[in-house]
Amino acid sequence: MGFCETDAQPDEGLASPGAMPFQRNIVRLPIGIGMSHIAEPSHGGGIISGMATVSVTSSNDSPTFDVAVLGAGPGGYVAAIRAAQIGLKVALIERDQLGGICLNWGCIPTKVLLRNAEIVELIKDGEAYGISYDNLRVDYARAYKRSREVSNRLVKGVEFLMKKNDVKVFIGEGTITGPHSILVEHRSEERTITANNLVVATGARPLVLPFLKPDGVRVFTYRQLLEVQHAPRSMVVIGSGAIGMEFAYVFHAYGTEVTVLEALPRIMPLEDEEISAEITRSFNRRGIKTVAGAKVTDAKIGPDGVEVFFESDKGKQSIKAEWVLVAVSVTPNTAGIGLDKVGVKVNSAGYVEVDDHMATNVPSIYAIGDVTGKLRLAHVAQAQGVVAAESIAASMGKYHGHIPQLDYDAMPRCTYTVPQVASMGLSESQAKERGYEVKVGKFPLRANGKSLALNNTEGFIKVVADAKYGEILGVHCIGPDVTELLPEFVLAKNAELTPEEIARAVHAHPTLSESLMEAAESVEGLAIHI
Repeated sequence: MGFCETDAQPDEGLASPGAMPFQRNIVRLPIGIGMSHIAEPSHGGGIISGMATVSVTSSNDSPTFDVAVLGAGPGGYVAAIRAAQIGLKVALIERDQLGGICLNWGCIPTKVLLRNAEIVELIKDGEAYGISYDNLRVDYARAYKRSREVSNRLVKGVEFLMKKNDVKVFIGEGTITGPHSILVEHRSEERTITANNLVVATGARPLVLPFLKPDGVRVFTYRQLLEVQHAPRSMVVIGSGAIGMEFAYVFHAYGTEVTVLEALPRIMPLEDEEISAEITRSFNRRGIKTVAGAKVTDAKIGPDGVEVFFESDKGKQSIKAEWVLVAVSVTPNTAGIGLDKVGVKVNSAGYVEVDDHMATNVPSIYAIGDVTGKLRLAHVAQAQGVVAAESIAASMGKYHGHIPQLDYDAMPRCTYTVPQVASMGLSESQAKERGYEVKVGKFPLRANGKSLALNNTEGFIKVVADAKYGEILGVHCIGPDVTELLPEFVLAKNAELTPEEIARAVHAHPTLSESLMEAAESVEGLAIHI
């Protein structure tokens, strides 16, 4: 879940696309007590309390910074740090909190809730471990509190990194006013930041259905759901991507009756078909209902809950629940931030078009993360941030190292339910559609000693390889801690290793990683333990 959500704001009154940059006068604005919270040293700089100069440089002045990054989510703050490490002077602009949605209201707090839910499930299955209890009580409010504690700790860590790397942080709403300038507004105060290069990292926000507008009472986005401190009696989750499935698992563990509705023909439709089938069986065994091919058509919100209407192969149906989570997709935060004023190209869905260096069609403007629509994941945004920073430094003659071309087929994709799902590259059917003759290796975790010791044998490791050259085309994992196992195959793909070379590497026994070796051996029909 790699988001840096910034609500789009109108950009009325900005300079026209043909206006020359830096053609304004220096203006001084008093910043009063109402601005005091953004003058805290934890922000690593930024607008200073008292009398501050709102510097909008004249045409004879040079930009204040080498790089100004708009958005401090995982992509934005990483780009800022990497640029500063190289020696560039960097400004980072954020409307809310450093770390963006990911650290504050996405990736990190959800992982805390998932861990708590996993512990709850383990305790409920205590007899298998010789643990007995009476009147077990679980407190979701405590799980919520821990999620905030962890998020806050990481945000403070990012604040420290900004200080350490001398990145100047400006808190406020940012709007691009020219190819080298960003207007920062906070309450009634304004400041224009000028830079040789701009990086757009404003992320994405939840896509909502017109008949199910989130209110934080009955209908929720993932952001709103992370603020609740109790579990409902029942919940409908619309969408079976990572966000929907993770929340379904969490709330079910705390006693909520959960139903997942997915419009496409199978649950987790972007995963390999066998992964979809396995996670569906697992959720159903737990008591989480799943309905694939369910197209939601309408909803009726009442004082006691929501009735959701949908159509499936069984005809028109409806289901009632206390809460509804809408987790169908996201939309980029590209409207209202000034991109149109400077001529940055976006596609029909609103995503910014970039090249391999993350450069847009405007020479001084780059874009990274969810706004590019490449692969909407936090770690992808971070990788793009590094590429953008190094590309900018190279264009200024300040970086001479190798800049990698990102291979999005080699990017890991993870869902942190129990069982976990982790994948990379092409599914078996996608590989065949692209014309490959494939070989498939598969190893069940029920044959792995460590899985048995953990009392968690759900799942398997599946390797899809090119039959002719042995290239790893895709890897698909489901089971305990597979999100921690997948990087071995990511490294292997980037290094152009074959399954045979992975199989030849000795893996410690007993470990879950042995299942990777066995799956690689299975590509040639040589797995030892099946």
